[in-house]
Amino acid sequence: MYRKILVALDGSECSQRALDEAIRIGARARVMVVLVIDVAALSSYPAQYRVKVREEGGHALDIAYARVLDAGIECETELAETLNVTDTIAKCLQRRAVHMPADLVVMGTHGRSGLRRLALGSVAEAFVRRSTCPVLLTRASKRSVEKSA
Repeated sequence: MYRKILVALDGSECSQRALDEAIRIGARARVMVVLVIDVAALSSYPAQYRVKVREEGGHALDIAYARVLDAGIECETELAETLNVTDTIAKCLQRRAVHMPADLVVMGTHGRSGLRRLALGSVAEAFVRRSTCPVLLTRASKRSVEKSA
């Protein structure tokens, strides 16, 4: 059904579940796994920390790539960065989805509510609001959500 699936990866359990779901439904698809680094959020950190974040992002993408290939699905990965301080992860993912063009975007959501959602924001919610294609959201396991509460 879907030929091009974009998966948003951020290293969290819910994004890993999103990757699992993309693998499950993407048997005849091409999967693009994207991890976005928020440049503005890292600007106040030392350069060696920013390098470490990029290295860890690349490693997470390598693992995702191997998992998708092991499932017999064509895969590409991209370590993307926001463009400037007004750019967001959601906007960056939207540009990637349009450029692909994606038939489906699969991403995790932490399921935060109340003050935690207000303080931390929601990439998934911001993405869904502007998406031009179908979006499948996955959540972390109930056990994981209870631990982070």
